[in-house]
Amino acid sequence: MTVSDSVHVALADEPSFTAADWEAATAAVLRKLRRLADDAPDADVWSALTHTTLDGLAITPLGTPAVDVPAPGLPGSAPFTRGAGVAGNAELDGWDVRAWFADPDVDLTVDHVHTDLENGVNSLWLAVGDGAVPSSSLSTVLERVFVDLAPVILDAPDAPLEAAQALDAVLADKAVTPAEGTNYGADPIGAAVRGAGDGETDLSVAVAVAQLARARGARGIVVDATAVHDAGASDVQELAYSLAAGVAYLRALVDAGFTIDDAAAQVDFRYAATDEQFVTIAKLRAARRLWSRVLELSGATPVGQRQHAVTSRPMYSAYDPYVNMLRATVAAFAAGVGGAQAVTALPFDEPIGLPVPFSRRIARNISSLLISESHVATVADAGGGAHLIEHLTDEVAQAAWTMFGELDADGGIVAAVADGRLSERIDAVVAEREKLIATRARPLTGVSEFPNLAEERPERRPYGRSFPVRRWGASFEALRNDPATSPVFVATLGTVAQHTARATFLTNLLAAGGVDAAIAGATADVAEVVEAYATAGKPAVVALAGPDDLYAERGAATIEALRAAGARRVILAGKTRDLSVDDSAAMGVDALAFLHRTREALA
Repeated sequence: MTVSDSVHVALADEPSFTAADWEAATAAVLRKLRRLADDAPDADVWSALTHTTLDGLAITPLGTPAVDVPAPGLPGSAPFTRGAGVAGNAELDGWDVRAWFADPDVDLTVDHVHTDLENGVNSLWLAVGDGAVPSSSLSTVLERVFVDLAPVILDAPDAPLEAAQALDAVLADKAVTPAEGTNYGADPIGAAVRGAGDGETDLSVAVAVAQLARARGARGIVVDATAVHDAGASDVQELAYSLAAGVAYLRALVDAGFTIDDAAAQVDFRYAATDEQFVTIAKLRAARRLWSRVLELSGATPVGQRQHAVTSRPMYSAYDPYVNMLRATVAAFAAGVGGAQAVTALPFDEPIGLPVPFSRRIARNISSLLISESHVATVADAGGGAHLIEHLTDEVAQAAWTMFGELDADGGIVAAVADGRLSERIDAVVAEREKLIATRARPLTGVSEFPNLAEERPERRPYGRSFPVRRWGASFEALRNDPATSPVFVATLGTVAQHTARATFLTNLLAAGGVDAAIAGATADVAEVVEAYATAGKPAVVALAGPDDLYAERGAATIEALRAAGARRVILAGKTRDLSVDDSAAMGVDALAFLHRTREALA
């Protein structure tokens, strides 16, 4: 019998496994890892492995056909869940790789634009106005750009009409039809969320820009939902906001004389893509479905929502910024699989300052590699049909539609932004996220987990213009920005093998708060610990790290000796035991609260 024959025989046997079989196998692993009690039923693996989003939606460890969901339709057909086009991004040989430009130095921006366009970028996202590219310099930036081939998308929250007029003048001077996807970028609602301009929301500006763009054969409005994402909004809140803002613009345009179809043709959408890939995929799929329903109820011809996905600013870290390359790759992958027509991978050094040629190259190459080497865009709606993706898409859509209805019934999005009701909703999510980050239930690599106190961060020129971003690791980064001047002495008990696990846990925890550690090393008795403590300069705070049996054997004596030698505060690595300590640190500890207490004692 050949190998091929044996494979066919095995397949012919049709081995079948039940959910109970999976539960038993998984439970055995979790019990070994001490994540499931020995006497717990196997079925408890579902709750043990289910992840709940900030919107209260459950992401189960397995997707099963047990839950019915609406038929998602076909790519290019209403409700467009599976993609705005018939073949998704495959018909374009991949998504539109869109680069972001915010450098007020016009000469540098010209260089960056040309370099990016010559190396895989398809369209330009230009920050325009004070502190960014001046409106008066758009003609210089675009002088050598074929604007009939490369779409230009403006982002000018302070003076959107002035920027739109400047781009319109460039297009008129070149006497060309703007490339499909060109958008003059008005978004006064998003600008108000970010606190730009005078803080007032004037929809007439969006109407004026849309009228200018329509006459030129371009689009005029971008609903930038990253405005609320940057403020800390959840995925459902981001979707609900985008629908509410989109509807506000439709109403304003129709009131100004646009037909509903012409109004819909003027509006594009921008969403954040995070490294939570399943939620990002579901969010983009749900957004198309929801916008299709809005257009249907408005009497418009349903069309696929035009989406621009941007890697999340809040998820990026200022410390260990090279990890942002990994975050951006996962987010860009999810954006492409989710069906976004345009994807911007922000440079990894975005939290530090203006990006440089190296970081810009890495950013554009993320999409190039995903498209050309991983062939992520070859299959339309690659996640479609997967029970987990379909179920999560439906749950996200249902929750966002409910919240959108609440916002619309309560005076609309403009009123919710103006009176602070939207901010209140977002603040509640931020508080919940902060709890999870503080306890490291949502770990941030390089920030709350595996920090490197000795890292040398790259230096970058400051932004000329920036808006508030609630970065997920901000609380830890604030401590790192002001490192403790004194270390914590780690009194390690026993051999390296005996104390390494708890000592490593403790030193990583301390480093996440900008606190260095002086480690005793292998010790055989109390005298050796005290000797190492004296050599370290007798820091005010000490921490015991060792196995349970040595805590019981000489923990009390070690603590007594360290206090006598000058220690003012004693911490125990592990669960609190019958030892006279002032604090303890174990898995699940509120890391931020612990770090603040420790730093106060060091001070």
